[in-house]
Amino acid sequence: MREKGKIVIAEDHTILREGLRALLSSQEDLDVVGEAEDGREAIRQVEELAPDLILMDLSMPKMNGVEAIREIRRRVPETKILALTVHKAEEFIVEVLQAGADGYIPKDASSNELMMAIKSVLMGKRYLSPSVSKVVIEGYLESRRAFASSTPWETLTKREREILKLIAEGHKNKEIADFLCISVKTVEKHRANLMKKLDLHSAAALTAYAMERGLVTR
Repeated sequence: MREKGKIVIAEDHTILREGLRALLSSQEDLDVVGEAEDGREAIRQVEELAPDLILMDLSMPKMNGVEAIREIRRRVPETKILALTVHKAEEFIVEVLQAGADGYIPKDASSNELMMAIKSVLMGKRYLSPSVSKVVIEGYLESRRAFASSTPWETLTKREREILKLIAEGHKNKEIADFLCISVKTVEKHRANLMKKLDLHSAAALTAYAMERGLVTR
């Protein structure tokens, strides 16, 4: 006979905790071996009972779920941790996963999804609810866009790019000034800004960079 998965439920709301116990106890392959209503008690239960998985609320008294997850991961690393929470903010999700949670599911998920999440984590897989995955992916894409917009090339003005191209073509400051109908001092200022933004300190380095960007041919 297959051994049941031992579960501890950490949830400070009694009604919800009792509901979770009833749901999980109805599963033939799961056994609720302990309950906790705060983070410190959750750690104690895990150390004492060595469950296969703890279902962890994040907003609990005495010690919040994130800190409890860190401690459980440090003290009893073999226990799987599934976060069950109302929080869906991307930074919160990332913090929980970095703390050591194996899965993350919101409290508005269906009972079927909760069971799927528990069984996936027990099998050694990571589980992110689809609604949570969407938030994480959107946050990742936004951070990528922010990173792209802050690259040195993106910080250059249209005029600075023009001057970079002319420098790479071998023109001197006076020639660039005459061509763009600006003063030599203005060219020198733009040139200094280019070197600072790109962290390049010679005409040769600027030329090489311009070639990499396709501003001039090799």
